[in-house]
Amino acid sequence: MGMWIAIVIVLFVLGSMMALKPSAIDQRLDKLRMSARRLQLNPKLVTCPDWIKGKDNEYGRGMIGQYCLILDDINLPFTRYQVIEGQWRPDSSFVDTATEDNKLIVPTAIRGNQASAATSVKKINDSLDKVVLDLPVSIEPHVKGLLTKANSIVIYWEDIAYVRPATNPTYQQKLIESDLLTLKEKLEAWALQVQKG
Repeated sequence: MGMWIAIVIVLFVLGSMMALKPSAIDQRLDKLRMSARRLQLNPKLVTCPDWIKGKDNEYGRGMIGQYCLILDDINLPFTRYQVIEGQWRPDSSFVDTATEDNKLIVPTAIRGNQASAATSVKKINDSLDKVVLDLPVSIEPHVKGLLTKANSIVIYWEDIAYVRPATNPTYQQKLIESDLLTLKEKLEAWALQVQKG
């Protein structure tokens, strides 16, 4: 009888230890994020911003990967882009266009109770408008948005889809670094294009 109790205890302990082991997808995702960190892409898992289509194709729903590249000696304007049909399109959902070509009027809902109807901001930077993503095929379908501000450029994408067999059946661990290097090069090129615009 004592031997059966010992066997049950050993099986219970082994079962608990196996439950603590990360799944294969979690291990792949960890490898992806560690490689991104080594390449200074600063990955984070964040709540999906309200201007990006997240889980179930709804704005601001779920969690999303945020990879941020900080660039020295560069000053970028605050811009937001969404991916529409494989191209960057400026997100202007928070402003109304005015009659003048070079100004945008802040809507009343955002202005609040301010009496001045002439409150205006500079026109949005649309230097990446209709620029094709041209990223590796394992990354491009999962990219959702791009944000620039100060000295950083941030890309939002479903990085877990990159390592999941259902969404990336051609996943190969040896391609992670080359795919991320291509992503980094594109981010640098887009940042320079936004700065010039």
